[in-house]
Amino acid sequence: MSRYSQLQTFEAVAQAGSLAAAARQLGQSSATVMRTIAALEARLHNTLLIRGPRGVELTPAGEQFAQNGRHILEQTTEAERSAAGLHASPNGQLTVALPLLMDLQIITPIALAYLNAFPDVQLNIQSSEGVPKLLKEGIDVALVLGQLPSSSEFAMPLGAVRPIVCASPAYLDTWGRPEIPDDLKAHRAVASTAAGYAAHWHFRSGRSIRSVKPMPVLTCTTQRAAIHAATLGLGLLRCMNFEAHDELHRGVLEPVLTGFAPADVPVQLIYRHGRRAEARVRTFVDFAAPLLRAHPAFQALN
Repeated sequence: MSRYSQLQTFEAVAQAGSLAAAARQLGQSSATVMRTIAALEARLHNTLLIRGPRGVELTPAGEQFAQNGRHILEQTTEAERSAAGLHASPNGQLTVALPLLMDLQIITPIALAYLNAFPDVQLNIQSSEGVPKLLKEGIDVALVLGQLPSSSEFAMPLGAVRPIVCASPAYLDTWGRPEIPDDLKAHRAVASTAAGYAAHWHFRSGRSIRSVKPMPVLTCTTQRAAIHAATLGLGLLRCMNFEAHDELHRGVLEPVLTGFAPADVPVQLIYRHGRRAEARVRTFVDFAAPLLRAHPAFQALN
């Protein structure tokens, strides 16, 4: 196997964090991938990977080799794309991963405008929890919440969002407006069993965080259903401000306890290859980023 092929195999393993996952991505057997890595380590007289029951980790030498090798692969890919004219015009399928409920409230109008501007691109929008592995999951661009781990992806800050508690004006007229987190003991709540929505609500109290577990009068299987129930006056709701942006903007939900809100959560676009990315990736990032930065949902509540 050529040195370039060994480099490609090592990069796939480093990105996937697993020999088996890299083998599936490369269309090879795990045994072939293991032999390739072993031959590479023998040629370099160094250990690049530490194998364990949960996958593989890079040694310090492996980290350095991965960084240098990734640069070589990207330069080679860029040369091939330039020769083939792939950067001339954006086309093909663009896969974008988003947090749940980000598509309906935030991205859809931007996506429609992008497709009107670049009609040769087919946009595939997926929901994703946490920080996806772009290469492993076949994702071109991802919008992620929270601090990012160190990675090879490029990140573009967009703003911040925040967890909030809100309710309909009708509910607040009937049950009153809570002034401090302890007031929640006398209130009704609407909850969701969807992944990522904890039973405890967290509030900032000075330099500490206080947790309160309200008693829900209604529990929904989706956050979208819980938001709708809150607009009907069934109880207080805990959500991210972007999830109910339209409802808050129209006044059918109102935030409460804003003085106790936890710290803002950063929002970022991540993608691979930076300015050397394919035209459909570069144009989407350049098109969407300024619109997202200007969106009021990403200004938190400050």
